[in-house]
Order: sequence, then C-alpha cells, then structure tokens
Amino acid sequence: MHRLYSPSQNISGNKIIIDNKDQVHHAKNVLRLGVNEEVIIFDDEGNEYHSILEESLPKSIIFKIKARDKFILNPSKIKIAVACALPKGSRMDEIIDKLTQLGVERIIPLETERVIVKLNKYKRILRQERWKKIALNASLQSQRNTLPIIEPIKNIGQLLSDSGSFDLKLIPTLTEERKPLKEILKESKPKNILVIIGPEGDFTHEEINLAKKAGFIPVSLGDLVLRVETAAVTIISILNYALRTN
Repeated sequence: MHRLYSPSQNISGNKIIIDNKDQVHHAKNVLRLGVNEEVIIFDDEGNEYHSILEESLPKSIIFKIKARDKFILNPSKIKIAVACALPKGSRMDEIIDKLTQLGVERIIPLETERVIVKLNKYKRILRQERWKKIALNASLQSQRNTLPIIEPIKNIGQLLSDSGSFDLKLIPTLTEERKPLKEILKESKPKNILVIIGPEGDFTHEEINLAKKAGFIPVSLGDLVLRVETAAVTIISILNYALRTN
C-alpha cells in the first residue's frame, strides 16, 4: 500500500490534510491516487493512519482516517547517529538517502579542518531543507515509521561538546592506533551510538586527539581507503548486522 507523510499538526479528528507541495505532487502525479483509494500516512509522533482519499484540491489533499496504529519504539532498540564530513558535489545527498534507508536516527553534516566545502548561512539553510526532503523520500521508499533528524551543519568542536549522551562513540580513521570494530562490539552493549566520518584526507592529528579526549574510540574499517559515502554506509551496515540482527 502506498505511504505518505503528514506532520501531526495537519491531523485533526478523523481528517488529515496534506498540503506540502512535493507530497501533493507525488500523490497526484506519481502515485496517481484517486478518490476512495486507501493509503497509509505516518506522522512525526510514531503514528500510522490507514486512510482514504476523500477530496483532491488544487494545493492539498484531504484524507479520512479509517484506523490508527501507534508505532511503539522497542526500548531495547539501538539508536545510531552519524556525523559525516561534507564531501564535494552532491554526494551528501546520497549519504542522507542511504543512511535513512539503513535506519540511522540522526544525521549531522560536519565541518572539519580538511573539509573543502564552505557554505554561507543562506546555503546552509537551503541544503538542510533539501536534505530533509531527501530523507523524507527515502523514509517513504524504505517504509520507515519515523523520519531521521537532519541537524544543521556543525563544526567538529560543537559535535564533540554535544556528544556526552552517547554510550559508544566511534571515529573510523586511517591513522593512530585503531581497534577492530568487531572487537569493540564484543566488549560493549551500546544503546546510543555516535559515529563520526571524516573527510577526504582524513581527520587531522589534533582532531583525533580531541575526539579521543571526548571518549571516541579510533576504529579500522579495513586496509582500503574508502570514500566518505562508502565509509558511512559500510560502518552502519556492520553495526546493523552486528547489533540489530540478534
């Protein structure tokens, strides 16, 4: 069954109004939904609504709710956040898409010393809005019940200062003394993980030392030098397999 998203403020009584122009376009022109067709709509509070399209207007679509299901988060579910250094071009779009499909809860675009991409305040806002749209589309495609949080761009100092709530913090790197990821996972049973992915050229020695002081563990992803987007997908795939398949 087709899926759509609606923020909770657009849901009242037994009605859902979808007025986001991208979602309206998707429903009308891609899915070609007609009156009385059934869809599942999920919101930002973990609810799913089995709904019927009641009325299609030029700039919005109105649905009638048939049934509501509450998505109850398993308290033992492992939460993973990824802070990823901004790569060149549009590769961050791909990273957002893939990490959303892999179930990452929080994605933090990251500026480090060797990041080449420098964005002004206006472009940062535009990029974040675009990344949120990509995350929404990837959530719909992968049938997630929740949207990942796409945070504003942070520098590495801000990230390290805000990392205190995580019980496992990993920094894949090509230098320093590194531990195999498999060994770390055998030694810990984390519930809230933060991974930081460095830029092309890796982190600086100073950045790694600051991360280690903040509790991050340098880890190895093997002998090959991976692109930023490959490293992000690789470590999350490993974590998903090791921690979520039991």
